[in-house]
Amino acid sequence: MSFEDKIDNEVEKSQRYLQFDLGSESYAIALLNVKEVIPVPETTPLPNAPSYYIGIMNLRGQIISIVDLRKRLKINKKEDAEEAVIIVDFAGVSIGLVVDSINYVLNVATSEITEVPEIRSQVNAQYVQGVHRGEEKLTIMLDLAKALNISEITGLQKNAA
Repeated sequence: MSFEDKIDNEVEKSQRYLQFDLGSESYAIALLNVKEVIPVPETTPLPNAPSYYIGIMNLRGQIISIVDLRKRLKINKKEDAEEAVIIVDFAGVSIGLVVDSINYVLNVATSEITEVPEIRSQVNAQYVQGVHRGEEKLTIMLDLAKALNISEITGLQKNAA
């Protein structure tokens, strides 16, 4: 295998993730799903919405649902949180996720992501794709499609319109 083939092989096996904090833990989502990061906006709450659903906002003419990812995953807010909203896109649906803080972009080889041990009592285990062991601490690779109930969120958004 030539040097160029090795480089091409490594590039194919790595993916970029946006790392952020929820409570005392670090999480990451695929950067391909991230549209932008914004400060926490003013939102319009919707009646009879789940507790994790903050409301809707207008972002340059587009109505976007805002979800508190901490409440969705039952994680306590960090005391010194510098809250931000990550705007993600799933199948043409944009959703804002409130997180405690944004850290940085990780370039992770797929071989560096380990599977999560089977823990039946952990509520959020179903939302985890794997774990990346960084230099300082572990980063939980979040499966947003499972963590967010997209059909429920789009239903709430449509009812508000």
